[in-house]
Amino acid sequence: MKIAHRDIGPQFPPMVIAEIGINHGGDLSVAKNMVRQAALSGAECIKHQTHFVEDEMTDEAKSIFPPNADVSIWEVMERCALSQDDEIELKRYSEELGLIYISTPFSRAAANFLNDIDVPAFKIGSGEADNLPLIRHIAKFGKPIILSTGMQSIKTIKASVDILEASGVPFALLECTNLYPSPPEIVSLGGIKELQNAFPNAVVGFSDHSIGPSMAIASVALGASIIERHFTDDRHRQGPDIICSMDPAELRFLIDRSKEVHTSLHNPKQRTPDEEPVYKFARASVVAELELPVGHVITETDIWARRPGNGDIPGYEFDKVVGMRLIKPVKKNQQLSWSDFETGK
Repeated sequence: MKIAHRDIGPQFPPMVIAEIGINHGGDLSVAKNMVRQAALSGAECIKHQTHFVEDEMTDEAKSIFPPNADVSIWEVMERCALSQDDEIELKRYSEELGLIYISTPFSRAAANFLNDIDVPAFKIGSGEADNLPLIRHIAKFGKPIILSTGMQSIKTIKASVDILEASGVPFALLECTNLYPSPPEIVSLGGIKELQNAFPNAVVGFSDHSIGPSMAIASVALGASIIERHFTDDRHRQGPDIICSMDPAELRFLIDRSKEVHTSLHNPKQRTPDEEPVYKFARASVVAELELPVGHVITETDIWARRPGNGDIPGYEFDKVVGMRLIKPVKKNQQLSWSDFETGK
C-alpha cells in the first residue's frame, strides 16, 4: 500500500507512526510542539484522534469511566478534542514539517471532516474495529485504511476485512492489545503471524501499548510493516495515554533500530565478503598430529584440524584425507596439502 508518498510493505523499512492522539489535552500549542519534536526525532507520520463528541457518543458515555482515567469517557474526549480549526492548523503544520498527517475518526461526522480536509489515509482504532457501518462509510472515500484489531479474534475481524476487500481500498491490519499499558503477559506478537496467514491481502503491522520499545522492535522481526506507538514530548504530562507513550529519544531509538532489524531480516544465510578476513583465521585446516613418513596411509588418529584456515585442506574435508597415502614426509602440526598425497585431491 501507499500513503501519500510513502510505500509500505514487507520490502520497505517499517513506517513508524507517532500517535499524539489526545496527549495534547486539547491544547493546540502543545500538539504542535509534539509534532515538532516527532519531526526532529525522524518521524515520517503523525497520527491524531478526531473527536466530535456529540456525534461520537450518547449520554450513557457520561457514566462510563475508562480504566486509565478518573473521569468519564465523555469528559476525557470533551477536554481533549481539538476544534475543527485547530485540527486544520495542526495538519497544515505537520505537513509543513514534511510529515504525513493522518487521524482516527470516532464518528461519521469526524470521518467526513477528515475527508474534507484531504487526509491521505484513515486510521480506524480497535474500538471501532467491528463498527461495520462506520468502516463501510470510511471505505467509500476510497483512501487507504489502517485498522487496529485489538480486542478482536481472527473470526470476529473477518466481517470488517470483507468490507475493506470489497471496497478495493488498500488496507493494513495492526495487531494490538488494548490495555494501557499492556504487560508482556497479554501482548500477542504471535497475532502478527496469525493476521498474515488469515488475511494475505493485507499489510500487517503492530500497534503497541506496552512500556518501552522491545515489543515494537520485536514485531519487525516478525514482519510488521507499520509500527504505531503513542508519543509525547514529555512523559511528565498528565493524560490517560501518557504512561504508554514514547518520548523523542525513544522514538528516535525505535526508528533507527526498526530499520536495522528490517535490513537484517532480509539478508540470506551466507558468508559475506566482509567476513572473509575472519573466515581465514577462525576456521581450521587439516594438520598432521605427528611426524609421518612417505608412503604412510592416513588414519583418523594421524591428523587433526587446527587454526588458522589458510591451509590447503579445510577442516570440513577432514574425512576425505583418511585413507590417503603420503608421497612426501610431513612434520608434526604441519598443514597438509592435497599435493602431499598420492592421488591428489
